[in-house]
Amino acid sequence: MRPQNLGVVACAMIAVGSYGAGATRYRGGVLRAAGLEHLSYGHGRGLMDLLLTAGIVGLVAAWVAIWKTRPTAGEMRRTVIWWAGTLAFSAPILSRDVYSYLMQGAMLRDGFDPYSEGAAVNPGPYLWEVSHDWRNTTTPYGPLHLGLGKAVTWLVGENVTAGLVVYRMIALAGFALIAWAVPRIAAQIGGSPALAWWLGVANPVMLLHLIGGMHNEAVMVGLVSAGLLSCLRRRWCTPGIVLIALAVSLKATAAVALPFVVWLMVKRHSSTLAGQVGTLAACGAWALTINVGVIQVVTWVSGTTWGWLAEITGNSKVINPLAGPTLAAELITPLLQLFDDTFRYNTALAWTRAIFSGLMLAGLAAAWWIFRPRRGEAYERRAIAGTTAAYTVAFATNAVTLPWYYASIISLTGTFRPPAWVVKVTVGASIVVALAFQGSGNHRLYDAWFLALATIAAVVAVEWLFRDTPRMPSPERGELPHGPFGRAEHPQDAPAATRPA
Repeated sequence: MRPQNLGVVACAMIAVGSYGAGATRYRGGVLRAAGLEHLSYGHGRGLMDLLLTAGIVGLVAAWVAIWKTRPTAGEMRRTVIWWAGTLAFSAPILSRDVYSYLMQGAMLRDGFDPYSEGAAVNPGPYLWEVSHDWRNTTTPYGPLHLGLGKAVTWLVGENVTAGLVVYRMIALAGFALIAWAVPRIAAQIGGSPALAWWLGVANPVMLLHLIGGMHNEAVMVGLVSAGLLSCLRRRWCTPGIVLIALAVSLKATAAVALPFVVWLMVKRHSSTLAGQVGTLAACGAWALTINVGVIQVVTWVSGTTWGWLAEITGNSKVINPLAGPTLAAELITPLLQLFDDTFRYNTALAWTRAIFSGLMLAGLAAAWWIFRPRRGEAYERRAIAGTTAAYTVAFATNAVTLPWYYASIISLTGTFRPPAWVVKVTVGASIVVALAFQGSGNHRLYDAWFLALATIAAVVAVEWLFRDTPRMPSPERGELPHGPFGRAEHPQDAPAATRPA
């Protein structure tokens, strides 16, 4: 079976299995309405879980195998349409966050403040579907997130199923914006659109968590991608900054891209080193002013406040080794307990989170400085590489990191012709993360057998995929960009020349 067809079949298996083994509703739902509720528990749920898990494994296998077929950008575009379109019919999978989105929107609609009150203050159909861990937790998301939730719940009333359908449409719109912008970013800076499609759009982590999980990263990453593309294509970056500011008003992590846009503005508007200091201050002030202005407008339109700024660091309940501080605490706690058996894990976690917060600030500043403009060199490609590096620093050191956070990194990694080792690490990590989460949202990251098998599978897949791969052409040497594994791409897939600054 061709990888493209295998992926469609896998997505169909995920879609069917999701209604019994996904992040399904606690009360009501499609299966109950259809008289098939027995598929959501007992042996029925076991079969649906097997179907969903097999679908995820099949999607990962199809994604790996398709790159071996030397696809063009056009072929990858069609593949993504089929895979995403099939997965769009699934129930929520891998996370219950979408129910919290609906609940927070209903709270704002009904006059409550999600920045100071938990969901439990507003009983109703939405509250029944929110995970128990989050019923007394405030939200760290910005005014655009709450504004969207308010609009959705105003439109559908108390109909949870209709709300899920609308949020799926929002997630698809965000994913479509990513799919539109990312390959064009690659073409604009001399990268490979085919690689950008495969690594940054068709990636199972992107499909499963942005479309299947309906996370607000879909819209956030879509806006950031479109904003970066606008900044690359236009001499004046203000329209792009507006789009990124909209993304910041949804989730604060979008702001990581802004310092590199400022460098791009400095490069274009200052021809001398002496003039760069003043230009840097002016461009930074302008970008900050635009951001504050856009966020204020969104806050006013949505009827919210700036209370989200105080809640950004408030989410500390999630514990998994995807976050650097958590992984470090889990490694040092057993060692310290050899000397003091009263030493507690939470003490180590408090230490590591404080230390890693400092490392994050230092790392972001270092990335911004390392990827600054260089004399006599176009800056566009370095800006995208620097943004990707900064996002990697942010999520490696953040107190809480979840798989859909990686969408900000994955979406850009394939655009700037990264070194081979970066591609290999991204592919291997994507395989492990895509397989790590179950349909209901639970993960296997503390299951030693799973980690061993998933790591072996990732290593084998990467070695097979990149065995005997020819050297990627170098745009700097004037070589013709090739398709995957050396075959020349169709003319319409060839990278466009980077516009002069």
